[in-house]
Amino acid sequence: MHIHSYQAPESLILLKKHNHLSQNRRFNWAELARPNQLPPPGEWQNWLILAGRGFGKTRTGAETIRAWINQGLYKRVALIGQTIDEVRSVMIEGESGLLNVHTDYERPKFESAKGRLIWKNNAIATMYGADHYEKLRGPQFDLAWIDELAKFRHPQKTWDQLMLGLRLGDNPRTIITTTPRPIPLIETLVKDPATVLTKGSTFDNQENLAKTFVKQIVKQFEGTRLGAQELYAEILTEKQGALWKRSIIHHHDPVNPSWLRVVIAIDPAITHHEQSDETGIIVAALSKDQKAYVLEDLSGKYSPAEWGRRVVKAYHKHKADRVVAEVNQGGDMVKSIIHSLDPTTSYKAVRASRGKITRAEPIAALYEQGRVYHSKPFTDLETQLCEYIPGITAKSPDRMDALVWALTDLLLAKKGGEVINLWE
Repeated sequence: MHIHSYQAPESLILLKKHNHLSQNRRFNWAELARPNQLPPPGEWQNWLILAGRGFGKTRTGAETIRAWINQGLYKRVALIGQTIDEVRSVMIEGESGLLNVHTDYERPKFESAKGRLIWKNNAIATMYGADHYEKLRGPQFDLAWIDELAKFRHPQKTWDQLMLGLRLGDNPRTIITTTPRPIPLIETLVKDPATVLTKGSTFDNQENLAKTFVKQIVKQFEGTRLGAQELYAEILTEKQGALWKRSIIHHHDPVNPSWLRVVIAIDPAITHHEQSDETGIIVAALSKDQKAYVLEDLSGKYSPAEWGRRVVKAYHKHKADRVVAEVNQGGDMVKSIIHSLDPTTSYKAVRASRGKITRAEPIAALYEQGRVYHSKPFTDLETQLCEYIPGITAKSPDRMDALVWALTDLLLAKKGGEVINLWE
């Protein structure tokens, strides 16, 4: 028998090679993942991923489980969603679920009737619905993946039962993937030193989302409270007695703006060490319709030289009109440092004759009147604003102070003179 040898066309060979490479790349998570989708280093118990819709939370959870099980690090895993059906449809069978992130060879066996996955190395992941959290009583685990914790009907009871069972191995851990809501458990986890927090927005994954989807969600939700929560993963907490509430902070980034004035306000830390306060640095602009826009929050813990360089850089980037600082809060030092870096920088000293509360109240009122916008969500600044309770908040809110000075200069301050004396 003569067997004819078949020579495939070059185009077909290239196509098969491309398909093979594409398939391999699909399962190469280390190459595909963004840095904030990879497990953080260090010793931690809880990895809390608070991220907007479409960020890739499910893929992150599934790929981490896959990697750790294939490495033999974990053997007994709890998969917890609001319901068993959601665990199955999202965490296991979903497009980014556990079955679809594995290659054909390594894919675990799904025993649907028993509600579990079994890997070739005998690792087992079991499904649990938070609506029946009592079923977590008894089983033991060394790893748990919780999806959309913030929407559970009984989040604390589910968490408590899980913690009692998370007792196997040398380093039991939880991965929590959720869009945030202001529930007590989320707030507790964020503050827990055993938690590593990863924040992310819908737009981190924009290149993998349909353009029509991105366009529609921006049109529908940008600048809204729901958008801040569902797209930017903001925890929209409200505190009794706070001057600012989430409902009065509006987000809007104007297209091709033409600013009347741009200022940079700085509230410098007096010391520079690990326990020092932050230096507040806020860039704000005034539009032709007499509305103020917060353009950047550059605040942080810096040495005087570091915050000086940041201020000068922002001054030129935004073509600012001047830098504003309070003279009785390091104001003379600010002028000296700024002018040592760039003598051409315009500088204005301001002095308050009344306390922080009196200075902040009229600015909060401007937010209520719809005269102030944030060009995008500024997580740390907005949290500080919404947690500031006059007479109760002990720590000096440095970002808020800088914001108040910037908006006062744009919307409330008197004209003329080197020093502006406010509310005499």
